Amino acid sequence: MKVNANTLRKGNVLEYNGRLCVVEKYDIMTPGKGASVIQVEMRDLKTGNKDNVRFRTQETVERVRLEQDDYQYLYPEDDKFTFMHLETYEQISVPADVIGEPAKFLQEGMTCVIETYEGNPLGVSLPDSVKVEVIEADPVIKGQTVTTSYKPAVVTGDVKVMVPPHIEVGTFIIVKTEDGSYYERAKD
Repeated sequence: MKVNANTLRKGNVLEYNGRLCVVEKYDIMTPGKGASVIQVEMRDLKTGNKDNVRFRTQETVERVRLEQDDYQYLYPEDDKFTFMHLETYEQISVPADVIGEPAKFLQEGMTCVIETYEGNPLGVSLPDSVKVEVIEADPVIKGQTVTTSYKPAVVTGDVKVMVPPHIEVGTFIIVKTEDGSYYERAKD
């Protein structure tokens, strides 16, 4: 599907020079003289090589349509994660590097959206937040709750999260999967 270069956003997949590339960064630059250009940093999906390309904003590029389906997370195996399609019950193994950092928040039975192109997984979107239990945390120090300081804690899956001082061991909290930050105390 042909689109104007100025409509590109992070995460879009392009067919460029016979390769599939995902847009990682983009910046529209307007020089004092002449037409605007868009500077795009993209990564080749097969090799992982990065490339910086400039397009004129009116230039058209070939954007690839990806299939997005709901999958249920089943289990980890070596450096891959196994998911099951919710409608066809087919299983798919996704390499850890496709998921990236959010993989540490995968929980059995979690529903995720997997983007595929010709049957190959290109990306996995976890829910925005997950409910986890605090396994380790420093004890509450009297008077510390007045300040806005945070303390380190370890949650389910051995993930380190900075939490407010009033959070204790055994407390369930909501954590953002995108950056692993504390969002709120879970409501029961």
